[in-house]
Amino acid sequence: MLNNMFRLFFCIVSFFMFNGCGKEVETTTAQRTDIVESVYASGVLKSQNQYEVFSRAVGVVKSVFVHEGDSVKKGDPLFQIENRSSSLTTENARLTALANDLSRNKEKLAEAALNIGFAQNKLSNDSLLYIRQRSLWRQNIGTKVELEQRELSYQYAKINLKKSQVAYDDLNRQLKLISEQSRNNLKMAQNSEDDFVIKSEVDGLVYQLNAQRGELATSTIPLAVLGESDFVLELNVDELDIVKIKEGQKVVVRMDSYKNEVFSATIRFVYPMMNDRTRSFKVEAVMDRFPRQLYPNLTFEANIIIRTKKGVLTIPTSYLMNDSCVLLENGTVQPLRIGLKDYSIVEVLSGLDSKTKIRKPAP
Repeated sequence: MLNNMFRLFFCIVSFFMFNGCGKEVETTTAQRTDIVESVYASGVLKSQNQYEVFSRAVGVVKSVFVHEGDSVKKGDPLFQIENRSSSLTTENARLTALANDLSRNKEKLAEAALNIGFAQNKLSNDSLLYIRQRSLWRQNIGTKVELEQRELSYQYAKINLKKSQVAYDDLNRQLKLISEQSRNNLKMAQNSEDDFVIKSEVDGLVYQLNAQRGELATSTIPLAVLGESDFVLELNVDELDIVKIKEGQKVVVRMDSYKNEVFSATIRFVYPMMNDRTRSFKVEAVMDRFPRQLYPNLTFEANIIIRTKKGVLTIPTSYLMNDSCVLLENGTVQPLRIGLKDYSIVEVLSGLDSKTKIRKPAP
């Protein structure tokens, strides 16, 4: 009861505010029609998988292989960055890998193998001399000193053979290690040099080039903007409305580039993180039908359809006073209970029928 009295009070105040002078006013009646509840959003058009191209290394742009508007395939070269120190590093790595290649050091292994063979022959000879001297000693021929010398020579020969074998294994392992390390260093240098050839990450179009031959390329300034030929709509939805938005909802889109046309789209993703600066959420939609020509970063306005009511009683929003009452033809202020509302009409739940004329408030 208090709410009705409160609403009536504001309606009366609004009547005096909007009807201070006696001008001829328009009248109408409530009509049965369809009404749509929607959420307004604005946004920009983005190419599918649109991204900015950055250089991973610092250098001078030596070559530009594409032009704006060119079609490219994933992996196609876009820019060649020149860096002389990187080229010298790669060349040094190549020379080192060549010098340390295992096949080029076979002579060292062959020499170590010869040392093993010599040690084996020495051991065999000293073994025979030791056995012979020990046999003579048993026959009381020779001296004990001679026997001990032969035994020492035999033992030393065994040790020397073992050392030769260990030296061969160590040399073989070191040469393999150095060869592998040199090859890996060369691959790393070549991979690093590959960073100086910037390639496309998508099958699509070159939308913008920001660098020309001779200019400095860094990792902080984009060299180009690439993307696919398909487009997506990026909408900004206010935080007050985001709880109403979900995937699959229809969107009515209007663009300045196509003023007399209306396009439909469908919500496909709602980003879960709010932008603290704008207090809005990013929502992505895809168009059901593409216009004949589109470009990245075109602006648009959209209405996201939340729900639709058919055949309900409505009046034009321009006839509504204070969002809750109307003027009857005889000047009486009539409070209403309203439902859905869009930019042109509002649903009347109670307080008015389709036969009663209402007056448009004076501006």
